[in-house]
Amino acid sequence: MEQLPEQLLETAIEAARKAAVILQESFTSFTIAEADLKGHNDYVTEVDRASEQAIIETILSRHPEHTILAEESGLRDSGGGVRWIIDPLDGTTNYIHGFPVYSVSIAAEVDGKIAAGVVLDPTRDELFTAVRGKGATLNGEPIRVTTTTDLAPALILTGFPFKAAQYLEDFITVFRELLPAASGLRRCGSAAIDLSYVACGRADGFWEFGLSPWDIAAGSLIVEEAGGLVTDVELGCRHIETGNVLASNARIHKELHEKITQHFPKDHFFRKATGR
Repeated sequence: MEQLPEQLLETAIEAARKAAVILQESFTSFTIAEADLKGHNDYVTEVDRASEQAIIETILSRHPEHTILAEESGLRDSGGGVRWIIDPLDGTTNYIHGFPVYSVSIAAEVDGKIAAGVVLDPTRDELFTAVRGKGATLNGEPIRVTTTTDLAPALILTGFPFKAAQYLEDFITVFRELLPAASGLRRCGSAAIDLSYVACGRADGFWEFGLSPWDIAAGSLIVEEAGGLVTDVELGCRHIETGNVLASNARIHKELHEKITQHFPKDHFFRKATGR
């Protein structure tokens, strides 16, 4: 049975709310000693797993025929036309240090296109949502990107290559270009929140390389439905595939893209470089 995007959004919201309860219950008492190390600076916790399980159970209780791609448990392919892309805790490093910036990100992809997306910030009780063609909201109220037309007054968000130190010099080069060109650079530690902040006008742009689909699937749709632009670094639409994402209010996109890419060969950005 085919589901409307609005129905998929309802499922995503319910699942995100359940996951947020699990995250909040353990947040103040959790310590880094309880985290497992998946790779260099790449942590996973029992809270990640419990949050993900709650999301999956909620989705499958409503849509047992759907495929699920989740950060911790991987792909459960049912062969259906709907695929859920889930990050149960985006910002795990923040979470295990007690730094209150993290989120739940859930997207529903229909026939290869993101149809609905949710990013929930449990610490602020901020729910960002979007349905393709229907706009984006924050706690039920419509949101729009900024009207900033150049980099000088712009606030730009980004992420660091903390899991791949060999790319640090490349990132520093980009920082050198952007620091004097923009009003400020910020690093929140959750790509889903970064994208949501661009969507609601708290920032003008965001860029990061080597992300995973679950980091950016929901947030990318929210930016687009708020009037922004999301591309890969070749200004195409392969950002979810490559993990290399450039998002903005659309007005500063060209200038931001030029600052970021001018020093690097064309294929540089198609190497996985960072992560969450």
